[in-house]
Amino acid sequence: MSAPRTLFDKLWDSHVITQREDGEALLWVDRHFVHEGSHHAFRKLDEKAAPLAEPGLTFGVADHYVPTRNRHVIGDKEVAGMVDRLSANAARHGFRLFGLDDPAQGIVHVVGPEQGLTLPGLLIVCGDSHTSTHGAFGAYAFGIGASEVAHVLMTQTLWQRKPKRMRVTVSGMLAPHITAKDLALHVIARIGANGAQGHALEYDGSAITALSMEGRLTLCNMSIEAGARCAMVGPDETTFAWVRGRPYAPSGADLDAAIESWRGLTTEPGSVFDREVAIEAAEVVPIVTWGVSPEDALPITGRVPMPDLADPARAAYLADALGYMGLEPGQKLSDVAIDRVFIGSCTNARLEDLRAAAAVLEGRKARVPGLVSPGSSLVKRQAEAEGLDRIFIAAGLDWAESGCSMCVGMNGDLVGAGERCASTTNRNFRGRQGQGARTHLMSPAMVAAAAVTGRLADVRDLPTREG
Repeated sequence: MSAPRTLFDKLWDSHVITQREDGEALLWVDRHFVHEGSHHAFRKLDEKAAPLAEPGLTFGVADHYVPTRNRHVIGDKEVAGMVDRLSANAARHGFRLFGLDDPAQGIVHVVGPEQGLTLPGLLIVCGDSHTSTHGAFGAYAFGIGASEVAHVLMTQTLWQRKPKRMRVTVSGMLAPHITAKDLALHVIARIGANGAQGHALEYDGSAITALSMEGRLTLCNMSIEAGARCAMVGPDETTFAWVRGRPYAPSGADLDAAIESWRGLTTEPGSVFDREVAIEAAEVVPIVTWGVSPEDALPITGRVPMPDLADPARAAYLADALGYMGLEPGQKLSDVAIDRVFIGSCTNARLEDLRAAAAVLEGRKARVPGLVSPGSSLVKRQAEAEGLDRIFIAAGLDWAESGCSMCVGMNGDLVGAGERCASTTNRNFRGRQGQGARTHLMSPAMVAAAAVTGRLADVRDLPTREG
């Protein structure tokens, strides 16, 4: 009898074409997402006069560099050139493009799931580290480099070495106002920025199955910040309900047959993981980051850490991080004033995220400026149909188009040098949102709470229309 297999084992085994003696395996790729920054890989195709191997499995999205305001005319010639090259490559090679004029345009990791391109059991790659987001559907999804993008374009395959297996089990139920973003930051703070390095990370437990698909997407998205190669949640009824009726998803009898197959994408009892982590959901509270790594995260009720004089390396790190962030050891996090807020990114710009922020902002005024960038044009239209845009605008925040926006600071949406931003994004690295920018990561509701108080604040202290 064969040994019990994990979900990841099943995904890996079903995509292996052949294996070399050095242990690397050639894997079949089911979905390949490209964006305007992928032009280097297409240039390699042109140099070899090579055709695109599988145009029907390649999907382009304009999202990384595109402006979110006044984008009918892109002022940056370099960005305009990249967007034009993506359109030209799509036309020449015959793949589907979600361009700026497409009603379904958005951030690639939002568009894939909402269009039904992301499905359980698939192997999905993109030239973006947060491709792990798609693992929320029980898919094997990971980011690749420029040379690997070119390899997939030419062959629809990729050489990979099998990662180790890791499971994080979250038991119990998350308390009210506690979100997947809080859980993700809690996990990263617990295991460290390298805690899952070299591992395929699976989430399990009652708190995970209780999450919406949006929550699972957030959790898998942030897992890269713990060093994971990929992350995943086993598909279940919540997954199947999301997939049903999506434009590119199976329908009718084909969907029924697919769901029966997807039900087998589970970790079998007795499966062995290389690392196991157990977390009680009751431990998770609203969290914010204080430093320059997502692992620098603490409950909002906490204080900036004090240097550990017994650990000189740690003390030096703290001094350097706090110097950059302009914070003092022992300072209460809830006393930290902010300069602006940002709600958006592939981590937290879906409809559920916007609703959570709007519930806090409704009837209130922001004390600082801010930007809200929906995750896709479809999310934007849905939010406007619900009146969420009017809540954001009435609060004093800007309502923009969809795109990576202020998350990555390379599209015109920037945080000024020395400014402090409460952000729903996934990284608080030095300069991530702009040169000298100071970023605090948190959930959409916590960002909204920061907006109306002008400081890092506990959303639990601000009653909302949802209670």
